[in-house]
Amino acid sequence: MAGQVGCGGGVSWSSLLARCLALCCLLMGACVAPAARANRPSRSHVDMNFGRGGRRGGTSRGGGGSGGSSPSSSSEPRPCDFENERLYRAYQVIQKFRKTVTCDPMDISSSWQGTDLCGYKGFYCARPPKIQDRTVASVDLNGYMLQSTSLQGFVNGLPDLALFHANSNNFGGAVPDLSRLPYFYELDLSNNKLAPSTFPTDVLRLRNATFIDIRFNSFYGELPGEVFCSFPKIQAIFVNNNQFSGSLPDNIGDSPVNYLSLANNNFTGEIPKSIARTANTLFEVLFLNNKLSGCLPYELGLLAKATVIDAGTNQLTGPIPASFACLRKVEQLNLASNLLYGEVPDALCKLAFSWSGRLKNLTLSDNYFTSLGSCCWDLIKLGKLNVDRNCIPWAPNQRSHEECAYFFHRTNTAACPVNTYVPCRPKYYAGTGETAGNAWYTAAAEDNYYRTYSSLQP
Repeated sequence: MAGQVGCGGGVSWSSLLARCLALCCLLMGACVAPAARANRPSRSHVDMNFGRGGRRGGTSRGGGGSGGSSPSSSSEPRPCDFENERLYRAYQVIQKFRKTVTCDPMDISSSWQGTDLCGYKGFYCARPPKIQDRTVASVDLNGYMLQSTSLQGFVNGLPDLALFHANSNNFGGAVPDLSRLPYFYELDLSNNKLAPSTFPTDVLRLRNATFIDIRFNSFYGELPGEVFCSFPKIQAIFVNNNQFSGSLPDNIGDSPVNYLSLANNNFTGEIPKSIARTANTLFEVLFLNNKLSGCLPYELGLLAKATVIDAGTNQLTGPIPASFACLRKVEQLNLASNLLYGEVPDALCKLAFSWSGRLKNLTLSDNYFTSLGSCCWDLIKLGKLNVDRNCIPWAPNQRSHEECAYFFHRTNTAACPVNTYVPCRPKYYAGTGETAGNAWYTAAAEDNYYRTYSSLQP
């Protein structure tokens, strides 16, 4: 019969054809499937336009597959696995940075896996203003000792970031340009291995900055005047323990800064007189351990809100201006290791008594003072005044007569005339006033923490 093959007609042509087609399909499928997998878009090329299906549970998928609800063949999280598009974008940035971390002694980066970015160590989430989605708003890597050659593409790759703190790591490279981050206001890159350079000018574009900390790095050159006029909301500027040099900007008084640390650099020249314009805003200032010279400025005594003034270990000269008697809120006043001379004013020492001020520690050692006000002797006994290595008769631990004579022989004391004008009225308390004075001391004892002095530790 037609359509049959072999003896007895055991197999029809149509049946044989069907079997051949099935065999061809099996063979082709084994070859085509790997090719299809090879041509699938990689995760780095996945379309980032989430559309309406970007949230978990949406009907459409943001990945590169043809969609539906079929499971992904990759272990890499898909866009639709994240809470929102912002977190998925942040995830990609973090994973890219994680690959650049070459040393992680605390195994911090091992937690930077999965879709819960808000659970990663060092990462914190919040909702930006007028935005409903949560996103990475803060990164705090302080003390983790992570090592990476660059922060480029990481910090500036998180568009909703408001704070980045990375004290005591080993991050290298340049400071990223963060000016395009609309919410950013706190930067701490202290104690890292950033590439030696002049002051990072991109930082000056952070108009919302309240906290700038680049201490313990290798920045050098002059401090630009823009540091003191670019941040209308600034609270703290810490540039200590770098290699900055040159004169301090004349416009230092234009800044509303509360805490200013310029210590342990190579600044030269005078302390700018414009410092007086910070009288109502500056709480703590450190000029410590530079090469500042000139007369001890009268304007320092106008810092009515200051609790810490430290100009120790410089080359400042002249007598203590009478304006220092107005430093009624100062608790720590250090003028040690300079070239100061004359009398230590009695009115200044009186600030250590509760009825007059809050002074806890007055350090004037390693100068050339020649006399003390009557109240100052009491402060020595109380351990609140240190005048070691001066030229004060009958005071303990003084310089030799020859050393003092040599100093005054070569010093033109007329270059810094004595200014006796006191720009504030004497403040004496009686009755309830004494109680107010004691309350001041109680508050000072409870707040035994100075932010600028803390900045001297890495």
